[in-house]
Amino acid sequence: MDRRHEIADFLRIRRAGLTPDKAGVPDDGRTRRVPGLRRDEVARLAGVSTEYYTRLEQGRVGNPSPEVLEALARALHLDDSEREHLTDLLAHSTAPRRGPTSPQRVRAGLHLMLQTLGHVPAFILGRRTDVLASNHLAREVLTDFDALPAPRRTLARYYLLDPAARERVLDWDRIAAETVAVLRLEAGRHPRDKQLADLVGELTLKSPEFSTWWNDHRVLRRTHGAKGYHHPLVGDLHFSYESFQVPADNEQTLCVYNVEPGSESARFLQLLVSWTTPQPPAFPPSEPTAPPASTP
Repeated sequence: MDRRHEIADFLRIRRAGLTPDKAGVPDDGRTRRVPGLRRDEVARLAGVSTEYYTRLEQGRVGNPSPEVLEALARALHLDDSEREHLTDLLAHSTAPRRGPTSPQRVRAGLHLMLQTLGHVPAFILGRRTDVLASNHLAREVLTDFDALPAPRRTLARYYLLDPAARERVLDWDRIAAETVAVLRLEAGRHPRDKQLADLVGELTLKSPEFSTWWNDHRVLRRTHGAKGYHHPLVGDLHFSYESFQVPADNEQTLCVYNVEPGSESARFLQLLVSWTTPQPPAFPPSEPTAPPASTP
């Protein structure tokens, strides 16, 4: 990515989306030729000069102080994900980090945890929304990631490129757009991740909606929320999901889809478990071992 363009587009879109009334900027009588705030208004709200903010928006200021970043975040009413993204963009504007290249591995204890959570869907996401591991119900409710080639086990590819996802995912537009926002946040953190760049290129070419959402520069760190899926066997399932960073690896996220106890979704999910969980093979009872013959 061109870091200067990324910074300019992000700041321009954020100030364009912030009305003077919401920002607390009084009407000065001048005719507005641009939507939202002007550069000089953002600069005044952040306590910096218009020249400095202009250079900042053009990507010509490297590593501004934490105080300036905080002032900009307040002036533009940025949420936590947007603050993190702006920090990443500005910190890497002059010396971007090399992206991660080593494959991610899920340790044995986490695989065991996924199986322990066998009553609800659960999976572990890595970089680029890669599905690193999943339990049986996650594969039933979403799709069977284990059946895909390893390079294709990506939540973004599933939501945006698999035609079945549009039928399976309730509120598909919202979920797909949020997934693009998650990728945007990661692109700011890892500007030289070639696999991420390849994924963005593939989605740009193959998904009709991707470019519009990508160019919105929306960013999101997924923490909790609501999702729904339609399963062909039991119907609609509504979940409250929670996401947790894996201890000792902040680039892996444990995602757990919970259901309200006693709800219709809980009942349907229990049926799905009983109908689809593989049963252990039945072995015939062992023949009793004959006692050794006594020696005369």
